[in-house]
Amino acid sequence: MSKQHRFGRSDYRLKSVETVFQGFFKMTRMQVEHRLFGGGWSQPLQRELFERGDAVGVLLYDPHNHLVGLVEQFRPGALNESSGPWQYEVVAGMLKPGESPEQVAIRELQEEADLEVAKLIPICDYLVSAGGTNEKMQLFCGLVDLSARGGIYGLDGEGEDILFQVWSYDETLQAFSQGILNSAAMSIAMLWLQLNYQHLRHES
Repeated sequence: MSKQHRFGRSDYRLKSVETVFQGFFKMTRMQVEHRLFGGGWSQPLQRELFERGDAVGVLLYDPHNHLVGLVEQFRPGALNESSGPWQYEVVAGMLKPGESPEQVAIRELQEEADLEVAKLIPICDYLVSAGGTNEKMQLFCGLVDLSARGGIYGLDGEGEDILFQVWSYDETLQAFSQGILNSAAMSIAMLWLQLNYQHLRHES
């Protein structure tokens, strides 16, 4: 029997919401009350929320050649990383109004890697960090021929400078074990791939 949360959408009261910053991203401040596990209601809580929205990520895997495709780009949130602010990541982008996750995946694969995948396999969806942002990531594995692939991509209008690279599975696994692939989507995708690559190779 599946477990259910004790509380749901009717068990909080949103007292107020205001926009405190609107730039490349949006920040809101809210006053909220919620039911307590021990009974009754919490005191009004003031919380700031980073309004990021929904995103889509695609781990690229070539089951025939046992290769993994990943992108490298500058990330301001990684400025304090000892290795520097460039991150290895899955291909990813934000959901626009009216788009499906699959449509976002197709668009971003073209923009960031100049690829069309043969098949998109759902991995999972997850809240990136629900204590402070509403961002939700839908993660896929894209099956594709990665031989003779790689290059520099991205949209100039969005300030993107993206290096798309192809590594062997063993190189990717070693980098993951050494903590080099430490973005959330990349980590989740690699754990999934370790559990599923043999099946993917057999099915291909």
